[in-house]
Amino acid sequence: MGKDDRFIKVYSKGAMASNEIWVDRETGVNYLFHAAGYAGGLTPLLDRDGKPVVTDPYTLEHEYNR
Repeated sequence: MGKDDRFIKVYSKGAMASNEIWVDRETGVNYLFHAAGYAGGLTPLLDRDGKPVVTDPYTLEHEYNR
């Protein structure tokens, strides 16, 4: 993936059924992608108050080198 990609994958687990967390580099919003077989779904990650989980730009740059 190049630095110009809008979304970056920050977590991945599983093979046949997988869970991934993707972060939108422009907004910082985190998304959960779940795939099983030929099906899949994407949804924003929400905190306990129902607000989207947002990764700050400093964390994206220093922890994920993006």
